[in-house]
Amino acid sequence: MPRQYRVGLTGGIACGKSTVANLFAALGASIVDTDLLAREVVAPGSPLLAEIARHFGAVLQKDGSLDRASLRARVFANPAERLWLEQLTHPAIRALTDQRCASATGKYVIVAIPLLVETQGAARFDRVLVVDCDPQVQLARLQARDGVTSREAAQALAAQVTREQRLAVANDVILNNGDIAALRDQVEKLHRQYSAAASPQSDRAAR
Repeated sequence: MPRQYRVGLTGGIACGKSTVANLFAALGASIVDTDLLAREVVAPGSPLLAEIARHFGAVLQKDGSLDRASLRARVFANPAERLWLEQLTHPAIRALTDQRCASATGKYVIVAIPLLVETQGAARFDRVLVVDCDPQVQLARLQARDGVTSREAAQALAAQVTREQRLAVANDVILNNGDIAALRDQVEKLHRQYSAAASPQSDRAAR
């Protein structure tokens, strides 16, 4: 079975990654969302959740699910603990990503991976697509979306890799400063490009 053509989709917080992924899905692309997979690998009853509970102690809610807010606060305050958690969960997320890509039915797969740059994952994809917007637009969207102050929004942006670091790994960039029509035009153009790139790959693999 030929390997699916994979596009890694990333971007800064509040730049519009989910909207872009939905537009690709509407055109027939398969979508794999690593944020959802990150929740799946630590679902109640999973071996990883049991290991996290043993390591951190009281990080489970009454229903047995992970108290993500509590765990997030603990690991962000302690880089060593954050590294431990990432070393535990990231291989499982990557393996599940590969499984979902292999079973995808679209001509190509969009893998939404917010931490693509942080995890140095660009080499795992045929193309890297970065959703970008002007910092002022990003701040305003984040404030409106999460109801945070301008200072809190700026702190959230500062906690991520820089805009320049993301753009440095990009093969393709979608600029999301305008309306949905402008965004859709860019997505449709890339959809044609990715579809064309995926077809020869599939044809070669079949021969």
